[in-house]
Amino acid sequence: MESSVAYMCSRKENKMKELKNKTALVTGGSRGIGREISLSLAKSGVNVAVVYTSNKNSALSVKHEIEAIGAECTLIEVDLCQENCAEVIFKQLPQADILVHNASVQIRNNWENISLDEFETQMNCNLRSVLLINQKYISYMKKNKWGRIITIGSVQERKPNPAMLVYSSSKCALTAMARAMAPELAPFNITVNSVAPGIILTDRNSDVLSDKEYYKACLNKVPAGRFGETSDISGIVKFLCSNESSYITGQNIFVDGGMGL
Repeated sequence: MESSVAYMCSRKENKMKELKNKTALVTGGSRGIGREISLSLAKSGVNVAVVYTSNKNSALSVKHEIEAIGAECTLIEVDLCQENCAEVIFKQLPQADILVHNASVQIRNNWENISLDEFETQMNCNLRSVLLINQKYISYMKKNKWGRIITIGSVQERKPNPAMLVYSSSKCALTAMARAMAPELAPFNITVNSVAPGIILTDRNSDVLSDKEYYKACLNKVPAGRFGETSDISGIVKFLCSNESSYITGQNIFVDGGMGL
């Protein structure tokens, strides 16, 4: 009995150490879901590179929190809509074991009125940047025979909002990208998965959810009877980064309280 307990404790300790000193790149890592993911990984001993666009104060705040945990944090300011975004990131972070593609642009507009600029802005940030960043780090992961790539999608892949056609389309494309890459990278112990959040309580949703009628209408669509917290997403992301998930690849996991059913 004692030997069994000792084995379980040893196994648990090893699991806690497995991500220690790994390096994760988290786009949009200074706010909302990305911030929670950054902090969650830091608590597991992961050094985190936080990619942000313009809010320096939020970036500095999460950097201080990560460093207080005991992990290292690099801040990378870059516009993911630009063609050279991956080069800018790679120059400041030449090695990464984990890629969490969380950043996205969401522009609400009826599909009949979507402009070319609105289309390109969302697709370039939400989709093109992911491809470009992946291309930069795959060779390092292959060399080390270890890597984790996670894209953050949306429940809108199943239930698209008519006012966010381009956004939902870009998330569907992300899942297709992950499924296309997964079998090619699996022999190198590199997993590629997607996580599709439902309605999560973040600053992005605070304005629209402040409308009581809209709030009630949205809540009625969620069988779980509540909106998600950022920790609901960071938990599954951390699991997909761990060796416990090493046999899971090419999957899209909905974390939506049943909204997509």
